[in-house]
Amino acid sequence: MRLRDVAGLSVDIERCLTYPQITANALFDSAKIEQLTVQVTMRDGTRLTTDVYLPPQLPAPVLVRRTPYGRADPKVVDSFMAFAQRGYVGVSQDCRGTGDSEPDSWDYYIYEAEDGIDFIDWVAHQSWYNGFIGSFGSSYVGQMQWCMARHPCMSTVVPEVSGLGFAVNSARLHMFCNAYATSVGKGAHRLSISYDERERQMLGETLATGYFNEPLHVPIAEPVLARYPELRDLPPAEAKRRLWQHYCELPGSARAPLIKQALQVTSIGIQEIEALPSVFGQHVSHDAHTIPHSRPDALCRSINAPALMITGWYDWALNDALATWSFLQRAARESIRTRSRLIITPSAHNVPGYHEGASDHPALQHNHRAANHLDLLLRWYDTIQRDALADWPTVIYYLMAANEWHAAAAWPPPEARMCSLYLAAGGRLTSAAPVGTSRADTYIYDPDDPTPTVGGSIVSYVYRPGSVDVSVVQSRPDVLTYTTEPFVRPVDVVGPLRLVLYASSSVRDTDFCARVSDVFADGRAIQLQSALLRTRHRDVERGPAWLEPGRIYCLEIDLWATANRFMAGHRLRVDICSADFPKFDRNSNCAGAPGPAIRATQKIYHDSQYPSHLLLSILDGSLT
Repeated sequence: MRLRDVAGLSVDIERCLTYPQITANALFDSAKIEQLTVQVTMRDGTRLTTDVYLPPQLPAPVLVRRTPYGRADPKVVDSFMAFAQRGYVGVSQDCRGTGDSEPDSWDYYIYEAEDGIDFIDWVAHQSWYNGFIGSFGSSYVGQMQWCMARHPCMSTVVPEVSGLGFAVNSARLHMFCNAYATSVGKGAHRLSISYDERERQMLGETLATGYFNEPLHVPIAEPVLARYPELRDLPPAEAKRRLWQHYCELPGSARAPLIKQALQVTSIGIQEIEALPSVFGQHVSHDAHTIPHSRPDALCRSINAPALMITGWYDWALNDALATWSFLQRAARESIRTRSRLIITPSAHNVPGYHEGASDHPALQHNHRAANHLDLLLRWYDTIQRDALADWPTVIYYLMAANEWHAAAAWPPPEARMCSLYLAAGGRLTSAAPVGTSRADTYIYDPDDPTPTVGGSIVSYVYRPGSVDVSVVQSRPDVLTYTTEPFVRPVDVVGPLRLVLYASSSVRDTDFCARVSDVFADGRAIQLQSALLRTRHRDVERGPAWLEPGRIYCLEIDLWATANRFMAGHRLRVDICSADFPKFDRNSNCAGAPGPAIRATQKIYHDSQYPSHLLLSILDGSLT
């Protein structure tokens, strides 16, 4: 299908998404673009180095970007030059503690909420500003846009592969984080090496580490208790929630020392932020630290700029992007809710994601970051300036395997309906609910030989992200598989995925991991989505709790979402194991007790009393 053009003109959104090239005519030669480098002073006196690209005709609409990865990166410079040639002022800034900006150390995320507001304040007072400010960028740069979106002068944001921290993960990311921590930003322990090369250097260390074995409640550090003595007499979970509420009310200059006291560290990087659920509670996710908040609805109402959100089916934060979209649609002011749009591409975090048939389908050959789709950005900015959103679809998503772009009035698509596929004896997956009794399936999880990560929704330059064949992993003895009969006709699975799993374990704390794959006629099992549940965090609202060994629990594993056409002759498979390492750290199964990791005997139940099943969304409402 081809999507309607947003303004009834000749430009086709599908072309903009499929072919990463700029076709809009330049208004000015590059030699006529004036480039300036200035220092922009933040509220505490810190100076941030900023490049300005000025076209000949001023004032003009402005495009901004704040980055920790270097404002002088050639791709960034090329993007801003292209925008300036088409009449936009470009403003590109190194984040605090990175690039050429002060100071000489970087505290990841901590000051960005305030720096983003100060930055837009400065832009709005410049003579070349004509009343429009837009932005673009992915990942950390996407997070910076949410910070700026709270400023009343912000006109629109295009946050890619990012969110407001509303989704919650129950285990810690391990792979890539250690490499990133030592290769981005300034500081005594950071190296002058790219994070992709650093990940390769650290692979041996990554694979040898990552054992998780914390107590149920990590005590709040004494310096923090001295600062907030009222926390001493509260139950641990309530004390952490109260501490988070205090934290959200603090400026960055006070948040930084609190974190350093709580974790007993001298600087704050990606690993420290990933460890903070032990301080504030598991309900506080990684990206919640971009704009710390204790009331998500209030945060949504503080957003002043409509968003063109872009994420990917294999992005490692797809769950937070979709959760952010859902919150915005429910809680944002009407002018933001009705003027925001969502695009879900077939990409991973910053590389292509769905690889099957990529040689024949150009849309699969790109990472779909907006900096590579300048035509799409120019069309969006023009649409916002003309307030001509009526013909722009609310949601655009890529249907994998069908290799089609689709439009929907909402996410999930209103025409989709939820269905259940039940785990059954003999490794079957069926639409028929179980009747009677059935022997549980058993496997042994050994933390010293964890089920390995094989692609999927990861960030890595060693492992290939995206739609890899996982059939070899599924043949391991610590993996259980459940597979449908071949479909007699194409089936479009579009929307959320959730596994309701009845399980028991021989230990008090362990993990359960689920994966959905598309089994081709030749036997390849192409991974679509996976997720891991750390059992101590099976109920985030109530707080962490041990398992009772041998007791059967109903565990819900959020598998996020997908959009995939299962072709006739293909099968859908669910596999279950207890690790996805090194994507996530591995549970030692020791429940905080000292000593080496221990093995766990895991049982999966699938009878009439314990009907384990996959909930999935079907477009045409039928699995047969």
